[in-house]
This record gives sequence, C-alpha cells and structure tokens, in this order.
Amino acid sequence: MSELEQLLKQVLADAYEKAFHESIDLNEIVIEIPKDQSHGDYASNLAMRFAKVLKQNPRQIAEALVAHMDQTAIEHCEIAGPGFVNFTMKKDVMANVIDTVLRQNEQYGHNESGAHRKVNLEYVSANPTGDLHLGHARGAAWGDSVARLMKASGYEVCREYYVNDAGNQIHNLALSLMARYAQELGEDRELPEDGYYGKDVIAIAKQLVAEHKDHYLHTSEEEAYQFFRQAGMQAELAKLKQDLASFRVAFDVWSSEQELHDSGKVEEALHALRNSGKTYEKDGAIWFRATDYGDDKDRVLKKSDGSYTYLMPDIAYHITKFERGFDTLINFWGADHHGYIPRMKAAMAALGQDSDQLKVDIIQMVRLVENGEEVKMSKRTGNAVTVRELCEEVGVDAVRYFFVQRALDTHLDFDLGLARRQSNDNPVYYAQYAHARICSILKQAGEWKRCESYELLTHEKEIALLKYINEFPAVVMDGAATRAPHKLCNYIQKLAAHFHSFYNACKVIDKQNEALSAQRLALLQATKITLKNALYLIGVEAKTNM
Repeated sequence: MSELEQLLKQVLADAYEKAFHESIDLNEIVIEIPKDQSHGDYASNLAMRFAKVLKQNPRQIAEALVAHMDQTAIEHCEIAGPGFVNFTMKKDVMANVIDTVLRQNEQYGHNESGAHRKVNLEYVSANPTGDLHLGHARGAAWGDSVARLMKASGYEVCREYYVNDAGNQIHNLALSLMARYAQELGEDRELPEDGYYGKDVIAIAKQLVAEHKDHYLHTSEEEAYQFFRQAGMQAELAKLKQDLASFRVAFDVWSSEQELHDSGKVEEALHALRNSGKTYEKDGAIWFRATDYGDDKDRVLKKSDGSYTYLMPDIAYHITKFERGFDTLINFWGADHHGYIPRMKAAMAALGQDSDQLKVDIIQMVRLVENGEEVKMSKRTGNAVTVRELCEEVGVDAVRYFFVQRALDTHLDFDLGLARRQSNDNPVYYAQYAHARICSILKQAGEWKRCESYELLTHEKEIALLKYINEFPAVVMDGAATRAPHKLCNYIQKLAAHFHSFYNACKVIDKQNEALSAQRLALLQATKITLKNALYLIGVEAKTNM
C-alpha cells in the first residue's frame, strides 16, 4: 500500500480504538480512491464493514470515527451515503511523495511485503533442440517480470531453468547431428524419422567437420553418439542462452535432468514412494497411486521396459527444490501442461510436502497477426517465427511489453503492425514517449532550486499526478503477490496519461513564477523516476529521447 493509505489506515485504527475501546487490525481497513474527485482524495467503508460487529448504524459509527480522528494530515473529511468516510488530504501532505521519490530514486516502489520468503521461479525450460518460439518468449517475459517484481518486494528469488537433456528429444538431436556430419563428409546417411531437419543442425555439423575433420566416422558408434549428443546439446543451449540474454532474461540456476539421473535422485524418489506404499505394480510397470491425492487416475512412473516416464524425473526435480529450502515453488507452464498440475501436486503430497507450496501458472497461446491475418511462418526459415526474429522486427522493448500487457491465462494476439507503429496507440511507444518528453523538459529547464515545500501544487491535474505516483509501491506489492505484471502495464499507461494531462494543463517552465516552476519540475522528476522504475520491472528501456 502507499504511504498515504498506510497513514489513513493508522488514523482510522486509532480513531476506532478511541471511539469503541477496541483495537482493530490494519488489514481489515480498506482505503480506496473515489472515481469522482469531488468525493475527496480517499475513502473508507470501515463504518459499514463493522456495523454488525458494533450493532450500530453505519453513519453513527462514521460520525464517531470522525469525532475521534487525528486530522493533522487531513484538510477535511465528510460522511457520505450510507456511511462512507471521504478524506481530502492537505496539499503539502499529498506532495510529500515527491521528496520520497527523489530520496529513494531507483529504489522507489521497493517494499518488504515478501518478508524474505525464499521463492523458486522456473520458466521457459524449453528443450535445447532448437530456437525459442513465441510461447517460450511469453513465458520468458512474464517469468522475468515476476522475478523483478518479487525482488523489488523483498522476496528472495531464485530464477531457474530446467534443461531437459535426458529424453528422446536429445537422442533424436544426436542422431540428426550424426547424420548431418556424415553428409557433410560426403556419406549418404538418412536422418531419423523424428529427427531435426533445421538449418541450425546443419550449421553445427559444418562447424564440427571444420574442428574434427572425419574423426568421428572412424570411432565406435557409441563414442560418436555420446560426442554428438553432447556437442549438439551444448551448441543449442549456447544459442538459447544468447537469445535469452538479448531478450534481457537471465537465470540464477540451470538444472540438468541428466544430472538428476546420474546422481541417483530419480531412483531415490521412486524408492521413497515405493517404501511408503504409494505405488503398486501392474502389467510389469510401477504405478503411482495418484488418485489417493485427488488426481483423476493413477500414473505410470516406470514402464515395463525399465524406462522412466516423464513424470518420475519431474517428481525428483521438484523434491530437490524443496530440499534446497524454498518456501514456495512457482512454475510457468505451457497450456498443454494443464493436466500435469494435479499429478505433480499429488506426488508432492505423497512425499510429505505441502502441495499448496507448489504454484503453477499456465501460459496461454500466442498468435502473431498482421493486417488482421495470422502470421504462422518465418520469412527466413519457413518455420514458426522465433523470438530472435520477432525482436529484430519490432524491437525487444515492444516484444517484452506486448507479452506482459495481458493476463497470462488469456490468449494473446501479438499485432505486428501496432508494435511497429510510432504513435500513441502503441502502448510501449506511448509510455516511452512520456519518459522522453519529461527528459526533454528537464533538460530544457537546466538547474532548478530544490524545493523546501510544495504548497503551490494545487491544480487538480497536479493532485491527480501526485496521487497516482503515490500508488506505485502498492502496485508493485500487488503485482508481486499475485504474479501479475500486466497490472504494472496498466499502471504505466495511466501514469503516462496523468503526465500528459498535467503537462497540457499546466505551464512548467515559467520565468515569471520561478517558485511554482521549481515545484512543478520536482513533480516531473518524481514522475520520471517512477515511470523509469515501472518500465524496468517489466524489462523495458526508459528512452531519454525519441
């Protein structure tokens, strides 16, 4: 919550205790901004919420609250409707947020609501077998923005990428690379039926021929296979990391599925489930009693041929996360993983973990559109459009912004034409232009005298801007708690609109009134800092000129 909301909550709590001789939790007090400015700066429905508890008429309760209220920071308050208490704050109190922003600068908006709880965020986790596509990009932008919001809110965040390097996909990549390597050396070798036919595999093969000549045509099949498996995965993973870095997405931990197997963690987890009676054997396979924990059917963990299903190493992986001491595990999974959630939660419960500590948010599909029509194919490769191509086409800022401006559980149409447009109907342009315009005004003003007070900021557009700047910490806190960076995009658009509205109504640089100019320039500096901090939290650059 903002400092003013916190202040009003405390004022109301103190008044309640004086009037009714009972204490009240601040969390039970709701402070809102009225839609109609004539109703004041803030309002509370506390009197109506506690009418049944106190067995009194809400207006009587409101009158008692006002009568016992410390109004040091309040210009006046009035009782409206069935018992709302409306507050109009003293102008200098409203303007105190300017000094707060100027003092905290890049830290403005940061808060301690996370209370240093340890959180593991896992996102993207695409197989290292090819390029990142639009679904990966949406998950990357969203996960990274949530990580930034949570860090700013006092959580201890670990950003993690799970590398699926032990499954069939890597096996097929190795076989594909072996075939391309042989083809580069003039041999007639077919790719496997489920192989990778992309140009990236051909490029890796060419590089390996340049480095190793025909060496791996003369080794054992097993030695060649292991070499190409590792070389292919490392090359694809390096490319993937480079694309993510260009997209301003970083990870603290890269976990390997293969290492889980090699360390015995997968077998260990299976033994734990078997020893606790959570499995049974049927048709030569080992089954998990998932229905005992709310899943719609039991699940195979180990097939009759001795190989594991995808579920078993995933269970082991999540258990290792809990063993590392995280309070909460948060996964961002694609829409095709929706049915995977109950079985994973069931496995965690079966192994003695609190399944509520595992949170999974589903990433809905992305559709690329231009001129009202869907764009499915890459002009360059003929395949699906990659993150790299999209960023080259419209810029990283537009891609980052567009991918987090809609709630994650809604399908997203990415409008290429809108993303390219240099006009106010492009939301990222509108926000960046506001920041650049403020920078231009401040540069034009040069040095201005630091203000001791802001009593001249009384225009309704100034008050509206001050009030909205004051809301920023509450938006960050809420965005972190609900894992919803699209709320930040809404805030950014409204803050930019408040700035433009203020600037169109109020003359900032006025040599005939230097005191007012100085106070308005300070307000602009606070706006600039807030807007830049908000854009940073979704990974978008605050442009200084456009």
